[in-house]
Amino acid sequence: MSLAQNKKAFHDYFIEERFEAGIALEGWEVKSIRAGRVQLQEAYVILRHGEVYLVGAHVSALPTASTHVIPAPIRSRKLLLHAEEISKLIGQVERAGYTLVPLDLHLTRGRIKLSMGLAKGKKQHDKREAEKEREWKVEQQRILRNNNRG
Repeated sequence: MSLAQNKKAFHDYFIEERFEAGIALEGWEVKSIRAGRVQLQEAYVILRHGEVYLVGAHVSALPTASTHVIPAPIRSRKLLLHAEEISKLIGQVERAGYTLVPLDLHLTRGRIKLSMGLAKGKKQHDKREAEKEREWKVEQQRILRNNNRG
């Protein structure tokens, strides 16, 4: 079940490979994310000291959150991956010029997971080409619908 998506990622990047990671969250964050109070638009993934972090994801606290907790809506959250996955990501990002982009937050067997993509940036002409392709597919569907009715 998808909780939040980063649709802008598919517009700005070519997604070459996907990874799924767990996230180290606090209790109030879990409740807020399950309630849909999360945004990934400005978020990005960084590698620091052999660990992977989600930076810039905005999780707004529920009004019913505990009074003794001071919520920080934008903070770095550690991503949980296997060591061999981390070493592969480090190699790709540092040598091959890839970027790690958060794609969506979802539930897997009751746990909140982050799908992230190993991505290369699109140039402006690539974005225009993708837009033309999408418009053409919509036009094709419209033509097919009209032909099937006739």
